[in-house]
Amino acid sequence: MTLEGARERWVRTGGVELCVAELGDPSRPTVILVHGYPDTKEVWSEVASRLADRFHVVLYDVRGHGRSTAPQPLRGGFTLEKLTDDFLAVADAVSPDRPVHLVGHDWGSVQSWEFVTVERTVGRIASFTSMSGPSLDHFGHWINKRLTRPTPRRVGQLLGQGAKSWYVYLLHTPVLPELAWRGPLGKRWPKILERVEKIPRGDYPTSSLPQDAANGAWLYRDNVRARLRRPRPDAYAHAPVQLVTPLGDAFLSERLYDELELWAPGAVRHTLQAKHWIPRTRPDQLASWITEFVTTHEGERPRSTPATGKYVQRFGGQLVLVTGAGSGIGRATAFAFAESGARVVAVDRDPESAARTAELARLIGAPEAWAETVDVSDEQAMEKLAAKVAAEYGVVDVLVNNAGIGLSGSFFDTTPEDWKKVLDVNLWGVIHGCRLFGKQMADRGQGGHIVNTASAAAFQPSKALPAYSTSKAAVLMLSECLRAELSGQGIGVSAICPGLVNTNITSTAHFAGVDAAEEKRRQKKSARLYGLRNYPPEKVADAILRAVVRNQAVVPVTPEARGAHLMSRFAPRALRALARLEPPL
Repeated sequence: MTLEGARERWVRTGGVELCVAELGDPSRPTVILVHGYPDTKEVWSEVASRLADRFHVVLYDVRGHGRSTAPQPLRGGFTLEKLTDDFLAVADAVSPDRPVHLVGHDWGSVQSWEFVTVERTVGRIASFTSMSGPSLDHFGHWINKRLTRPTPRRVGQLLGQGAKSWYVYLLHTPVLPELAWRGPLGKRWPKILERVEKIPRGDYPTSSLPQDAANGAWLYRDNVRARLRRPRPDAYAHAPVQLVTPLGDAFLSERLYDELELWAPGAVRHTLQAKHWIPRTRPDQLASWITEFVTTHEGERPRSTPATGKYVQRFGGQLVLVTGAGSGIGRATAFAFAESGARVVAVDRDPESAARTAELARLIGAPEAWAETVDVSDEQAMEKLAAKVAAEYGVVDVLVNNAGIGLSGSFFDTTPEDWKKVLDVNLWGVIHGCRLFGKQMADRGQGGHIVNTASAAAFQPSKALPAYSTSKAAVLMLSECLRAELSGQGIGVSAICPGLVNTNITSTAHFAGVDAAEEKRRQKKSARLYGLRNYPPEKVADAILRAVVRNQAVVPVTPEARGAHLMSRFAPRALRALARLEPPL
């Protein structure tokens, strides 16, 4: 099996032949992706295809894996010294005159830590991105510190990682791992990954898995015990390091990297809500972080300003789609996610407003931002948008269904056309977004979050807002129902219920039952009242990010919204009495 569009070559080193695949322009900076156990280079296919338009991407099957040949004998053939020989041979073949950018996952990261800390590779590595694989030397020092200077916290960390490392003990047993991988485990492994890690089917894992896994057991046997007993005292990184830590990793504790700055000063850290096999489950996010790190250390001018928001560790590199992003709460929300390092898709029916939001988002921290034009009430247009986003940008991690319109007027003055318009946008727009993008989240199986902008009008009745309040009440109940349905899939749903917020929705709201001149007068008066209240949309955006982080169900925003929410629960009769008052318009 080969990567689509890849150029192949063979590199001879240390008695083995390594199968090397290349994508992209060889004149561009070279990024070498090193796979883990029991993988082959195909584990990187989704990440590689996303990097190939900007870099010269190189992948190779580690000795004894995939189409690379195995050393003979196997024992002693997988030492870190020999793996370093392999890396240097590949680097010299694909980028003889220029340092390479190194990326490793799992055992690919373990061996890459060796590459970036030994003297003979100095000058050959421009940067290193590590994920789900520590340096064995650093790990050894980490263990020794907890054994020689124990505290309850350190002992707990040691026992916790010891439990996570159960598979390492098994791989050191003779013969049994080979029999298991060539027998039932090898046959069931794809199904296990699909069920436990939610890895989508594709070109991974390859048919060589049983043999690869059997050979790769010697990665552990040749290196782990020796290095953990006698870790090198000088294992300092001689290249910039970026660390990506999936918080749901079943095999490695994030506490393993507590002393990383001792060995890699200035290391850039990212965490993400994911399990172990992030090259398959989070390719878009990884490609974004790798691109940003590589371009920074190539001296290229970054496409965006570095993110400085308070939630960078939570949203950095995630894909966030916001509807109604051309102004008001939608634009403020897009900016808030951008400041936290998210990639942003700004959706609005006004193409110029959407483009401006995307442009500004890049300037304040979004590594990438795109503008899309759509009417959220148009089912077919939304289906096309969802297909385009999935194909070109990836599966959305956070969806913010914010687009909405205002409508005021008594029930009998509100025409069927008025009802249809407000329900099409305020309710059906949310339904389309949840159905299409929420389905993509669910199919991916890696969780996510949906935010639906409702309103304090969802629980505060008013004689002047029957249609608007009905639409927002429906959004609130939809959110509650969807939250219950998706909770088992790791997808949170939040309903945001703002009160009086100073946005342009008042100047575009429709007033039923009045002529054009009177409607214009009421729009101006309502805009003036909201302006005097002057509650900024940025505070609503902060509440939205906080709701996602905390997985909150219903979030009233503004004091009057919180008051109305409390009254709806504890003093509904008083709230109904307030509903009878004439609006100040």
